[in-house]
Amino acid sequence: MRQAALLSVSFTGDNFIALRHVIAARAAAAGLSGDRLDDFVVAVNELIINAVRHGGGHGSVVLRPRGQVAITCEVQDHGGPTQLPRIPDTPPTGIGGRGLWMARRLTDALTLQPTDSGLTATVTMAR
Repeated sequence: MRQAALLSVSFTGDNFIALRHVIAARAAAAGLSGDRLDDFVVAVNELIINAVRHGGGHGSVVLRPRGQVAITCEVQDHGGPTQLPRIPDTPPTGIGGRGLWMARRLTDALTLQPTDSGLTATVTMAR
């Protein structure tokens, strides 16, 4: 059985900056702290920015505990490509293109799942 969401909201290019603060507060209340919290928030923010820039300009975020040991955040876009993007193994050297690479490096796990309307990126971080 899935645990109840700590946060479930939609976002657009107009409100995603304020959402970062809400995510940080909810993740902290769920037990993340210090560098783990900071890294998780940066990773989620990168996924949200990707959804705004490449996924139709809007999406949704669901933050939930994963048992007593971790927290996950699903970022779903609505309107982006439904094929999975490639995540580079080394940091991209050009302008842009670092969001997925950073999310994978900063968290314990990153999964990508195509949907009928876009892409869902999920990051997991142990508490």
